[in-house]
This record gives sequence, C-alpha cells and structure tokens, in this order.
Amino acid sequence: MKDRLSQDKEAQLADMRNYYKFQAKIYDLTRWVFLFGRKSILKHIPFEREAQLQILDVGCGTGINSYNLAKRFPKAQITSLDVSEDMIERATQKLRPFADRVQCLHQPYESGTQYNNHFDIILFSYSLTMINPQWSELIDQARLDLKPGGVIVVSDFHDTPVGLYKRFMRANHVRLDGHLVPYLQQRFEPVYTKIKKGYLGVWQYMMFIGRKA
Repeated sequence: MKDRLSQDKEAQLADMRNYYKFQAKIYDLTRWVFLFGRKSILKHIPFEREAQLQILDVGCGTGINSYNLAKRFPKAQITSLDVSEDMIERATQKLRPFADRVQCLHQPYESGTQYNNHFDIILFSYSLTMINPQWSELIDQARLDLKPGGVIVVSDFHDTPVGLYKRFMRANHVRLDGHLVPYLQQRFEPVYTKIKKGYLGVWQYMMFIGRKA
C-alpha cells in the first residue's frame, strides 16, 4: 500500500512538472483573470510590517506572492518552494531584488519535513486544490511547521455548482469540492474566512487565515 501511495505521489509530481513547462511561460499573463484573492488576503495577515518573520510560500509559482510578501514585510526571510523547475527559474528572476532574504527552492513541500516550529507564516496560494490526495497531509504538516501563534494563509478555489466546469477543472488537476475550508477550520483557530463568487457564481473562491494555538 505504501509503495502504491509513493507511486501515485511521484506520478502527480511528474504531471505537475509537465503541466507547468508550458504554463510557466504564460502564467503571469493569464492567471490574474481568475486567481482572485491572492493579493488581497495579504492585507489581513495579522503581523506588523516591521516584524522579523520567517515565511514559507508553498507552490510559489512564478514568485508573485513571494514578491508581494517581501514588499509587505521588509524584514522577513522567505522560503519559496515549487515542484516545477520552470516556475522556480522565473521566480528566481522575479525575486532577484530580494535575493538577500528570499530563497527559491525546486522541491515539493512534504510531510515529515525538518521545519518544525520554524515559520511565522505559511502561504498556500492556489496550490492545495491541485495537491490530491495529499492536501490534508500538507495542512497537518503546516501546523507542525508553524511556530505557536503562527498563521496559515490560504487563497484558492472553493467550489462550483456547475458540473461541467468541475469536470473541466478536474481535467486541469484542480479539485473543486468545498473541502478545504472545513478542514482548515478544524485544524486552526480562524482569524479570517471569506468565500466569494467568481464570474457570476460559475465558481467560488476562498480566503482563510488560521492561527496555530
């Protein structure tokens, strides 16, 4: 059973890497039209601007979220992870102005990491709905890797009432079942939760900040 799970995980990582070989080239040009909430949620992170923070950006993509975090928290140290080498290359270029305090790593975020109680903020921006079926494991791992009082910050797709759109997104590696918010609320003390409609309600997106007790 363990070998099968490992094989499934490796297959998923390979699919993600292949998917983003092309997507990395057009990501910033196209994703702004539907990745809602990923910038506005940063305004609700409950830390002062001058705080000396340790931040982990999981699935950093082309680095836009890490870039915005680096601007918002000028004394923060940021670790940015992605499974796509193409994405990390673009993130590294984008984050060059902050190279002294942002580290871009081509690797997945996994359970059993060595980050225990290390981070003040762990960000998942439009990544958890693409991590199946390990999404719950990574939320649990984030709880271990946060310092007491640290926060998990999640912006992502939530759900859709349109079956055709759900199937379309599943074909693009995205799960829309409203599954993230209930689990996050169980594992963290909610600080900020919003579920909003995208494009006349064709789908919903969610924003969540939760504190580790």
